[in-house]
Amino acid sequence: MARQLRAEQTRATIITAAADLFDRHGYERTSLSDIVEHARVTKGALYFHFAAKEDLAQAILALQSQASRRVASEVDGRGCSSLEALIRVTFALTRLAVEGPITRAGLRLALGGVQVQPPLRHPFTEWLEIATRGLLGAVKESDIHPDTDVHAAAHSLVCFFVGTRIAGRPLEPVARLPRRTAEMWHILIRGLVPVHRRPPYLALTTQLEREIGGV
Repeated sequence: MARQLRAEQTRATIITAAADLFDRHGYERTSLSDIVEHARVTKGALYFHFAAKEDLAQAILALQSQASRRVASEVDGRGCSSLEALIRVTFALTRLAVEGPITRAGLRLALGGVQVQPPLRHPFTEWLEIATRGLLGAVKESDIHPDTDVHAAAHSLVCFFVGTRIAGRPLEPVARLPRRTAEMWHILIRGLVPVHRRPPYLALTTQLEREIGGV
C-alpha cells in the first residue's frame, strides 16, 4: 500500500512538473530531460509511468477535462439560476488556472498542436456545450434577452474566455485572470441581460473575483 501511494505521488509530481513546463515553454520546447530535472525524479521513474512525452500531454488533457466536468457538476448541484451557474463555472475554471498549471497547460496543449485523443474531447468543445446549455437555460428563465442568438453568444463567450488566457500569457501574471474574467462578464451582462435583471449578476462577478483574490 505504501509503495502504491509513493507511485501515485511520483506520478502526480511528474504530471505537475510537465504541466508547468508545457505552460511556460510550450510542448515542443520541453524535453523529457527538462521534466525529469524539474520534477526531481529519475528517468526510470518517469518512464515507469509514461512511455513518451505524448502520454504526459494526454494525461494533462484528461485531468483538465475531469476538472471541467467536476466544476460544472458541483455548480449544477447548487440549484442556482442558469446564468449564475454559468458565471460560477467560468470563475471556478479561472480559479483552477490561478492555483495550478494543469488547466493552463491543458488549454495550451490543446491549442498548440497536440492532438486530443478520443475518448477525450477538446476543451473548447466541452466549454462550448457548458456555455450553450447555460445560455439556453437563461433564455427560458428570462435572464437574457429572448431574441439572443444563443449559439453565437456561447461561441463568443468561449472565445472571449479562452482569448484572455492566450493573449494575456506573455503579458500579464496569472493572478490577473480573475480580473479579466470579471471584465468579460461585465461586458456580456450589459449586452445580454435586461437592465432590471443586471444588478445581482454584476454584483456576483465582483464577489467571485474578490474570492479568488484577483488584482
